[in-house]
Amino acid sequence: MTDAAPDMPPDRTPTIRVAAMPGDANPYGDIFGGWLMGQMDLAAGSVASRHSGGRAVTIAVDAMKFHAPVLVGDEVSVYATLVAVGNTSMTIEVEAWRRARHVEETCKVTQARFIFVATDENRRPRRVPELTS
Repeated sequence: MTDAAPDMPPDRTPTIRVAAMPGDANPYGDIFGGWLMGQMDLAAGSVASRHSGGRAVTIAVDAMKFHAPVLVGDEVSVYATLVAVGNTSMTIEVEAWRRARHVEETCKVTQARFIFVATDENRRPRRVPELTS
């Protein structure tokens, strides 16, 4: 699911990067899993829309796994990679990594596989380009 060592984030620019804020936290001070999943969906959606050249919608999330918590103030970097395409669908592998604000050490916090379908102006499935290397 990654092109990096297990303890290192992918060696490329993240699809999105965001700071986790107090309003994103649960009563225990950890960031809501749903907030993190939403960030991952945004990153995957960006990749899907760019590849398909238009509107694309999430139809499934598969293999979601949480490895570590995200804390208020952490910088979250989300990496999304298109790994497969069908006639109308796209599969995107997504990883989220955290970094405390004043250190360089990173930690993978979650990963998942998102499936999108490209849709036309009538919200009907439409063909997507083939995956190129």
